[in-house]
Amino acid sequence: MNNRFPQIAYISTYVPRKCGLATYTHHLREAIAHAKGNMPLDAVVTMCNPDEREDYKEPWMLPLMKQEPEEYRKVADLINQSSVDIVSLQHEFGIFGGEAGSYVIELLRRLKKPVVTTFHTVFEHPVTPYSEVQKQIAQWSDHMIVMNRKGIGYLHDNFEVPLEKITFVPHGTPVPNRTDRANVRKEMGWEQRKVLFTFGLLGRSKGIELILKAMATAVQAVPELLYVIAGQTHPEVRKHEGEAYRDELKTLVQDLGLEHHVQWIDRYVPEDNLVSLISACDLYVTPYPGMAQITSGTLAYAAGLGRPILSTPYVYARDLVQGHEEMLLPFGEAETWSSKIIELFTYPGMLGEWESVMADIGRTMHWPHVGAQHLRLFEKVIVERRDKIADVG
Repeated sequence: MNNRFPQIAYISTYVPRKCGLATYTHHLREAIAHAKGNMPLDAVVTMCNPDEREDYKEPWMLPLMKQEPEEYRKVADLINQSSVDIVSLQHEFGIFGGEAGSYVIELLRRLKKPVVTTFHTVFEHPVTPYSEVQKQIAQWSDHMIVMNRKGIGYLHDNFEVPLEKITFVPHGTPVPNRTDRANVRKEMGWEQRKVLFTFGLLGRSKGIELILKAMATAVQAVPELLYVIAGQTHPEVRKHEGEAYRDELKTLVQDLGLEHHVQWIDRYVPEDNLVSLISACDLYVTPYPGMAQITSGTLAYAAGLGRPILSTPYVYARDLVQGHEEMLLPFGEAETWSSKIIELFTYPGMLGEWESVMADIGRTMHWPHVGAQHLRLFEKVIVERRDKIADVG
């Protein structure tokens, strides 16, 4: 590599936008800069709408209006003329313009630099138009990253992507801060409670009522239980039905007599605050009804922060805890969930064992580790592209 670290151009949404992908790319960029020995941070092509352009004024930011096809071509040309060595494309269907985000294909076609695409969503059974767009992105990428081992098989089986072109790298997470935990528990009034925690934009896809029904029985055996439901209602949900779902859940809380066992954090939770809250809980739960979910940033964070988890067996959860399937329970079976929650909080040492297992899993997911993995992969892809060009020449 001529003793020089590669220059990277990231293509993604980016902070200050409040979305998981923007936050993810921000941390990835910082982690890779750290792996380079705190070199100057690399450039970011920030996907945005016209009203967000003003948010991206830093010299290393290049705003790209997602609905303007011509801008994708211009950005490709700018990258080609620059000293960038490799492009890191963070792919989620909603962030690019065109049907199923198809405009990004034009950018990839024009790029002359190697591209590593991270697929944040991979379908087991893709449907049009998403399947055709993802297939073309895979074809125009030098290499792909997935955050779930199952994603390797999905890309290979559906799009005939060679296995050597796909690498599993876990979802990056913060490193735990143990001293923070005691302070947050005191601030939140959790010192004498056994805290279950769920975070995410609230909607019917979260399965919250399952935990509430399980809690109704569990609190009889474990009266200190507290279920904390954090996060705003999803903006799309609010647009279509207002706060109807949250109101239904609050009515259910009353009907089940759980007023003293449920705490709502109904607001936007900044990431540093979220990390503190997850670190301070006793059990992180994701009772999602949809089994196809291939990534979950919040479940990844819980693992990285070494928290015990209890989840439905959706694709990401199964991949994360493989070998420890006792942490997975079927959706809809409130009695099974209730029994397991009681067992965890009453059987001596059980919760501690689960915590130890999750700490081991989580160590591989910390940002310094994940950043170094990305950097090694980028260097390898640059060398492979260079060798390929030399062979052709």
